[in-house]
Amino acid sequence: MAKKQFYVVRAGYKTGIYQTWAACQQQINGYSGAQYKGFVTRAEAEAYLHGQATPTKSVKAVKTSLKVSAAKKSEITVYTDGGNRNTGNVQGGQVRSTDKSAWAYQIQTADEQLTGTGGEWGATNNRMEIMALLQALDRLTKLNKTTATILVIMDSKYVLDAIQKGWLTSWRQHGWRRAKGELINAELWQAVYQQLQTFKHLEFKWVKGHANTSGNNAVDQLLNTTMDQMKAGQPISVQNATVKLTPTSPNDGQGDLLAKTATPAKSSRITTKSAAASHPVNDQQKQQSVSAMTTIVDNWKADQTEK
Repeated sequence: MAKKQFYVVRAGYKTGIYQTWAACQQQINGYSGAQYKGFVTRAEAEAYLHGQATPTKSVKAVKTSLKVSAAKKSEITVYTDGGNRNTGNVQGGQVRSTDKSAWAYQIQTADEQLTGTGGEWGATNNRMEIMALLQALDRLTKLNKTTATILVIMDSKYVLDAIQKGWLTSWRQHGWRRAKGELINAELWQAVYQQLQTFKHLEFKWVKGHANTSGNNAVDQLLNTTMDQMKAGQPISVQNATVKLTPTSPNDGQGDLLAKTATPAKSSRITTKSAAASHPVNDQQKQQSVSAMTTIVDNWKADQTEK
């Protein structure tokens, strides 16, 4: 069989003819309804691109190196969110070192609801969105849930686009840099990439922020509570909680994922753990809080060094 030298993307992020499968993948990974095919000659490729050929056998199905696939029916539902209170002169302006920032997640299983939240001084909203996902994935890993079918719901297109549009793979190929230069939050993106490798069935879903999705509103409220409690000169706690739910039908809450009104969970036991240090921090608040919030990243870097 002659080797295919031309790959056509007829429906994708950017249609056209590509000379490598890798280039083709960047245009179709995560794209719903993608149409693509490989050809031996350019003439065949041109004909297919312009709708003059009917695909009979396409190139192999896309396999994202992140191993992120749609879950048929989720055993676990995760909500993540991040935010900050920017006190800059204009909206979207430079974040100040004294600005409050926080992340939060909620993990829903058949019999438990687990939450986590933490704060950081002077961090951007985007950084907190990444931290929320990273912390949730880390907790799922510690719970040995990497083979479960998991639905992750968030309102951050910044994070979703990086995963679903193949940006993570591209950044990795370029040494964790963007084509146009420096990659902001590169160390966090590397940790996210590494975590995603271990999960078998992940599906990501976007919802509009501050709308009527009960789970999204819950994590938004949780991170805002964290920012309310942040005090200058005091340690920042990372709060992890577990709520034991009363028995229900398997994943009973999944049908109400996007419910406009939340149904209060009946709990039998709540445990809370704080990762805060008992001693006060010094005046270098940002450095102290960043150190507290990036434990996962440090551990990941240590693992890479050992390898």
